[in-house]
Amino acid sequence: MNTSIGIGVLGAGTVGGTLITRLVEDRAAIAAKTGLDLRVLRVGVRDLGKERSFSLEYGSVTGDLQSIVDDPDIDLVVELMGGRELAGDLVLAALEAGKPVVTANKELVASRGPELIAAAERSGVPLLFEAAVGGGIPIIRPLSETLAGEPIDRVLGIVNGTTNFILTRMADDGADYADALAEAQELGYAEPDPTADVSGADAAAKAAILASLAFGTWVGIDDVYHEGIETLSPIDMAFAADFGYVVKLVGIAERTGGGVSTRVHPVMIPTAHPLASIRGATNAIFIEGPSVGELLFAGPGAGGDPTATAVLGDVIDAARETLAGAQVSSRIRFSPGELVPFGDVPTKWYLRLEVDDQPGVLAQVASAFGDAGVSIKSVWQEGEGSEALLLIVTHRAPEAAQRAAVDHLRKVKPLRNVASIIRVESEEP
Repeated sequence: MNTSIGIGVLGAGTVGGTLITRLVEDRAAIAAKTGLDLRVLRVGVRDLGKERSFSLEYGSVTGDLQSIVDDPDIDLVVELMGGRELAGDLVLAALEAGKPVVTANKELVASRGPELIAAAERSGVPLLFEAAVGGGIPIIRPLSETLAGEPIDRVLGIVNGTTNFILTRMADDGADYADALAEAQELGYAEPDPTADVSGADAAAKAAILASLAFGTWVGIDDVYHEGIETLSPIDMAFAADFGYVVKLVGIAERTGGGVSTRVHPVMIPTAHPLASIRGATNAIFIEGPSVGELLFAGPGAGGDPTATAVLGDVIDAARETLAGAQVSSRIRFSPGELVPFGDVPTKWYLRLEVDDQPGVLAQVASAFGDAGVSIKSVWQEGEGSEALLLIVTHRAPEAAQRAAVDHLRKVKPLRNVASIIRVESEEP
């Protein structure tokens, strides 16, 4: 029986280079374990002049990306180049040509997922993307297969290793944001341009995928509200610790009475919550359901090795399906559902206000919240003299009402600055 699978790889960056090296160097070991002869025939790159971390025993590196999709000797396409348009068009062409596709491209899946899943279904070939969320953490299969019958209530995810590393350094060592980011870049956790990570955009794409799989309702990347960590300060980390919380950038997807809500932003998490102990560049995904209770998936979330491991697992799975020769039916289905605007979602806020230390300030602040229909749970004052810090935690209220309260606050004359706003995750109202 022929067990040979010709592989074409689109993209040879950190993850692509690691995957190719493993496929070449571990070819015999993979064959011994799986019975598959996986051969990298061609690699497509956008910059032929760039030095690569791998060497091919056979095959070639080309700048003609479409030629890899069109090559009749290539049985399976691996897309690791990133982006929506070019990568998406190449993946679509491969699927329409009847070739299985494996991708780690979260932006592509979160933006063009239904189109690509439908193309795979029509051709009867697999489209696999385990590595698109959480690096080496297995989460796509558990959500789409193991938990397919579970009416999941909520998913919370620390799904960006760069931001989790930065926030850990700020919380544990008092490092400021700029220094922690520079260290993350030196260690290879952050790109030279870290915007996608620190702005929350990367986590938003992953949260969209998690929400879509968890609830069976398509949530696109543009449907996910996101905030980043650029404005956070070590002083907020210290105050959070005093109150019994840890600050994390979290993707939250939940089923509400009105539909599915998905967002990404910094959150104060109680220290007793399983996500509070996730440190460094580790990722973790916490799932709540009525039958399974609480599940935690955690592991390395950044770097070429863990992500390449997840890609390789998908390659092996797709190769087995290909050799079996049967039409593959998609494991993923979406049904119509409502998406809840973030403004309608009840949230609880922590605010750090810089105010003039004078009589009547608290009354004016309380009035601003009351005018917006937001109740204050607790107030602390720090400092004395001409300027003071007010630390406020609100009760739950619609996000839009919380924002309206801040708009009212900005009209309070003793207010100098709304220095920080962080949402609070707790079971209390």
